[in-house]
Amino acid sequence: MQITSALVLLAVIWFMVLFVVLPLNLRTQSEEGSVVPGTPGSAPVDPQLRRKARIVTLVSLPIWVVACTVIITGVITVEDFDLFRRFGPQDATPDRY
Repeated sequence: MQITSALVLLAVIWFMVLFVVLPLNLRTQSEEGSVVPGTPGSAPVDPQLRRKARIVTLVSLPIWVVACTVIITGVITVEDFDLFRRFGPQDATPDRY
C-alpha cells in the first residue's frame, strides 16, 4: 500500500466516522426554545466541533490501523469477495455467446 492510498483510506474512514458522530448529543435551537431569527429551528445551539473532531480521530485511527493491516498482510483479498469468479484467472477457452 502506498502512502497516498493509506492517507485516502484514513480520510474516507475519518469522514465516515464523522458523519456518525456529528448528530450525537446535539441540542437544536427549537429544543432549547430560543431560535435565532433567520436560522432554522434545527440549527445546533453548540455543535462542539473541536470535541467531536477529537473523538472522531481517536475512533478512526484504530479502525484505519486494522484496515491497513488487513490490506498489507493480505488476510482478505478481492478474490474473497469474488462470488461469480469475475476477477480470477480466465479460462483458456472463453465462453462464446
